[in-house]
Amino acid sequence: MNAVIRAVVKNAIFHYQLEVVGFLEGYLGMIRNMTRRLEATDASGILHQGGTILGTSNRDNPFRFPVTVGGKKTFRDVSDQAIRNLKRNKVDALIAVGGDGSLTIAYQLYRKGIPIVGIPKTIDNDLWGTDVTFGFNTALHTAMEAIDKIQTTAASHHRVMVVEVMGRYAGWIALEAGIAGGGDVILIPEIPYDIEKVCEVVRERYRYGKRSSIVVVAEGARPQKGEVVVQKMVEDSTDPVRLGGVGYKVGNEIEKRTGLETRVTVLGHIQRGGSPIAYDRILATRYGAEAVELVMRG
Repeated sequence: MNAVIRAVVKNAIFHYQLEVVGFLEGYLGMIRNMTRRLEATDASGILHQGGTILGTSNRDNPFRFPVTVGGKKTFRDVSDQAIRNLKRNKVDALIAVGGDGSLTIAYQLYRKGIPIVGIPKTIDNDLWGTDVTFGFNTALHTAMEAIDKIQTTAASHHRVMVVEVMGRYAGWIALEAGIAGGGDVILIPEIPYDIEKVCEVVRERYRYGKRSSIVVVAEGARPQKGEVVVQKMVEDSTDPVRLGGVGYKVGNEIEKRTGLETRVTVLGHIQRGGSPIAYDRILATRYGAEAVELVMRG
């Protein structure tokens, strides 16, 4: 996201002499009026940094903001308060950067009269109307490198290795990392799997002398006539369902049905961090620069 911030700041200040205000911690900053004026110097040295210098949060939906009343948690619509803070800071247009949840909130603000430019950002690569979202290719590269490393230990110890990757209900990371990393079985949410067919692929590889197998599983994968594995629910989040654990479910079934030693690796948040690769830096820069142009065109 820092590449977007950098491009917005540079284009807005150098080309149009605009003031740029950043809201800290995402929508929470709008609700509580936590701001930072962004100068050209703030855009220096951040292109290679992952994350965001402004901070972010996925728990602070102004249309469903968690509050405690009488010792009990409830939710309130504080969007008018957020809009007042926008006006207090003389914001003429809001550039919202995020995935499905963040951009849905941005659309709701747009419907209340706030000029919005939305920039698609998610490692899941699952936003309607986009070919690719920035963040995806960096996460893909991280997952591929992990599978490369797991290949060597799988071969050395003659094991079945199950690798669970992120992506929520979209299989892009699993599919492309699995292909690029030489996965033998790839399970994605879009195609419910038959565990017996998975096991048969593994057995057949061993019959042909292959002493190891790599199974890449998207966290949102589910069996035929089954449901996704939910790790937990976070009710005050804009994205309350936390997927996770399908890798262990698949791994346990493979070991039980085939008798082959099976280990599971869950890559987790390593896919969401680190320095972005060149593709994502360039794509995010283009998004940020164009967002300012759209603001100027009204």
